[in-house]
Amino acid sequence: MAVIHHTTLKPTKLDLLTAWLPSRPWYRGAAEPELAKAGGFRLDDPQGEVGIEFMVVTDASGPQPVAYLVPLAYRGAPLEGTEHALVGTMEHGVLGQRWAYDGCHDPVLVAQLVALIEGRAQAQDQNVSDTPAREVVVSRTGEGSFSSGFTATDDREGTALTTPQGQVLRLHRALQPAADGLVALPQGATGHVAGSWEAPDGTRARGAFAVLHGGSRA
Repeated sequence: MAVIHHTTLKPTKLDLLTAWLPSRPWYRGAAEPELAKAGGFRLDDPQGEVGIEFMVVTDASGPQPVAYLVPLAYRGAPLEGTEHALVGTMEHGVLGQRWAYDGCHDPVLVAQLVALIEGRAQAQDQNVSDTPAREVVVSRTGEGSFSSGFTATDDREGTALTTPQGQVLRLHRALQPAADGLVALPQGATGHVAGSWEAPDGTRARGAFAVLHGGSRA
């Protein structure tokens, strides 16, 4: 399992996201976000090369605070062909220079998200090594593997990861807290990933992070 290094980052992740978030079509805040880390989880790269983090940040710059899901892939070298998905670079106190990408465009992150939904991977704590993220809940109907080869498309509602066969894994970027904290599988969906985060008032909120639509193949 991945080791969490408690060290310095220059610039910080929040610094990178403050500059990057306003460029996204699903961003709903002001030109200068007021961000705070609010939750999330990690996934392990089986090869140990790519850091995978699903970060939740809250933004207080608009009329109402909004929580955003930001999947990030951290690499030790640029990923060819994904310059458009680069969030920024930072200097890690242990690992040196790191390239942070919008994870929806990183094949390793997407593959591990698929593995999580299929039950082949386990969500890990965001801050503690070798510790499951117990507030992350995954559900799926059916068996077998679903198609690979996702294409990422951003719109005002979030990010759609679509396969040539028409399966869609939609990531909710502006998160919606579920009523009474109960996150149900949406009608017509075949799987989902849900989790929790800390609201600006200190309460815990729960909601769907990603929802899968479309069948599976054996």
